[in-house]
Amino acid sequence: MTGVLAVAGGTASGKSTLAEALSLQCPESIALVHLDDYYVPAHDPLRGVWTVSAGGHAILDWNHPGSIDEAAVSAAIDAALARPGVRLVVVEGLFALALPSVRERADWRVYVDAPDDIRLARKILRKIEVQRQDPRLSLLNYLQSGRDRHVDHVAPSRALADLVVDGTTEGPEMLAAVLGLVGPLLTPVPEAMPPVAPARTRRPRAASPRTHPFPAAAV
Repeated sequence: MTGVLAVAGGTASGKSTLAEALSLQCPESIALVHLDDYYVPAHDPLRGVWTVSAGGHAILDWNHPGSIDEAAVSAAIDAALARPGVRLVVVEGLFALALPSVRERADWRVYVDAPDDIRLARKILRKIEVQRQDPRLSLLNYLQSGRDRHVDHVAPSRALADLVVDGTTEGPEMLAAVLGLVGPLLTPVPEAMPPVAPARTRRPRAASPRTHPFPAAAV
């Protein structure tokens, strides 16, 4: 038996951390699909949704579900489900509950919730540490479109979740809550015991003639 778990939430809410932690529980049985890997090509102006950045440049709108290649996502889910040994495919990303191609295939739906200010602080720190990006640019993009895109396309998907977890809590607490949903699927099914051959009924041996304890002459 296999299943699909969709994990959604705002930018820097903790959804990727949760998905990675879940996969480490059963690395042979869980496959991850990151929606961030399936945006349409940024050099193709005929696909996706485009916007103007805070710097005045036309760019692919990374905060809009229309910029995700849904056909590629569906193919990735199918490929993951077909892998030998995989029982659970975890699809995580901003739009895991907003995209019909994911939401309608999900057996379980989780939303990782976190306050806007915490998410923004986490995002800026990540941009500084990983991409060496000027925090001013991150803030301008957030004010220009990022906040509105979250309100329009991500936050409403919270109502579609089977489980909402607090992205500000410790990782083990979030993990335990999600395992409460999918744990039974990951529990190994006991191997069937080989049939036991019925015990052979031994035929009683014929009683041997009793030997009289006395010599015949004494009878």
